[in-house]
Amino acid sequence: MEFRHLGRSGLLVSEISYGNWITHGSQVEEEAARACVREALDLGITTFDTADVYAGTRAEEVLGRALKGERRAGLEIFTKVYWPTGPGRNDRGLSRKHVMESIDGSLRRLQTDYVDLYQAHRFDYSTPLEETMVAFADIVHAGKAHYIGVSEWTAEQIRQAHALATELRIPLVSSQPQYSMLWRVIEAEVVPTSEELGLGQIVWSPMAQGVLTGKYLPGQPPPAGSRATDEANSHFIQKWLADDVLTRVQQLKPIAAQADLTLAQLAVAWVLQNPNVSSAIVGATRPEQLRDTVKASGVKLGADLLKAIDEVLEPVVERDPAQTQSPAQRP
Repeated sequence: MEFRHLGRSGLLVSEISYGNWITHGSQVEEEAARACVREALDLGITTFDTADVYAGTRAEEVLGRALKGERRAGLEIFTKVYWPTGPGRNDRGLSRKHVMESIDGSLRRLQTDYVDLYQAHRFDYSTPLEETMVAFADIVHAGKAHYIGVSEWTAEQIRQAHALATELRIPLVSSQPQYSMLWRVIEAEVVPTSEELGLGQIVWSPMAQGVLTGKYLPGQPPPAGSRATDEANSHFIQKWLADDVLTRVQQLKPIAAQADLTLAQLAVAWVLQNPNVSSAIVGATRPEQLRDTVKASGVKLGADLLKAIDEVLEPVVERDPAQTQSPAQRP
């Protein structure tokens, strides 16, 4: 496993991080989840990403139990706040009330005194940005989080937050966007702004919800037990299940073979070629999936290979920066 700085901060993170969105507390039983965490640790992954909303707060609890007994200083634990975690009208968003209450809930569930990175899971149009950033500053100054990050914020929102973070003397160091060979919406605006301001990307869904593994075939139903058959979460993958997309993904197989990689490894290695990417988040329902994926760490893809990927996928790649969106109103 190789390590990268998180933006221009001094924090080093494993360039492949383990995330438990959809899996822990929902798709897999706890013992299987804990087996995946143990495997991640054995493979050299030290960075773990979760959120209070995942599985209705259960994902944080599972991760907390799985990491119990590990040397805390040897881990980087990230979580997020924004989406609803309860029925109340203030159990959501980035108001001071919700942010301050949410960090305490996350720390309790994760069984830790602090998180290394606390992230705003979306932009909250219902709360003044200064209110949110002051709450984050208080959390950092209280020692409950070392660094602050955002997720799915536009370049302009990042710029505004960075100005406030500088004024408040807190380290805003990261952005967590969706990014893959198929979804490149951050390249035009978010990445250049982040490079200028010193933020690194912690990217989610580098395998496009599993589509870039090649297991979904054109003209055929999704494999039994795959994410596309999970009624609760299948809407995230639907945009990639068109036959044109799936056919082009199959055409990547000889390119991956040329690099001596599986399609999954190629997908993760591809996002790591972007120097602004600090870490790629991967999930797993079985330990062997992680053993395959981590082989993407340290892989260097040549210019000819990257060009070949672009030639195959360009007609189905999404690049529109306007696709980076947060709800107009709190959910």
